[in-house]
Amino acid sequence: MAQEMTTAARRQLAQTGETTRPAAIYRPDIDIFETADHVVLVADMPGVAPQDVDVTLERRVLTIRGRVPEESHEGYRKVYAEYGQGDFERSFTLSEEIDREHIEATHKNGVLTLKMPKAETAKTHKIGVKAA
Repeated sequence: MAQEMTTAARRQLAQTGETTRPAAIYRPDIDIFETADHVVLVADMPGVAPQDVDVTLERRVLTIRGRVPEESHEGYRKVYAEYGQGDFERSFTLSEEIDREHIEATHKNGVLTLKMPKAETAKTHKIGVKAA
């Protein structure tokens, strides 16, 4: 039964508060990568334009929102639909290891990328060993 559930249904979030649009809110698929100096978060938000992306950081909570414009198909009658129209939202709690002042966000082709530098205290430091 669980295998039959559509991807859109699995990604849909429960409405927990008031909304100004009668649309679903979906959890965007996220990949997180790490380098020695950065944590990189990549969010898939198809249909979201760069000007419709909102990234906020309040205290330690990073929230990503993407608004998809409403689409109507004039002159057509809907017979069947699997694509659910709605907005995207996802939140993360950042550790103290992230330098919050230097987070960079870019958006291209419906994909949001956040490059979050690690704080100096979180970076690995090599300690040289001297012969005694």
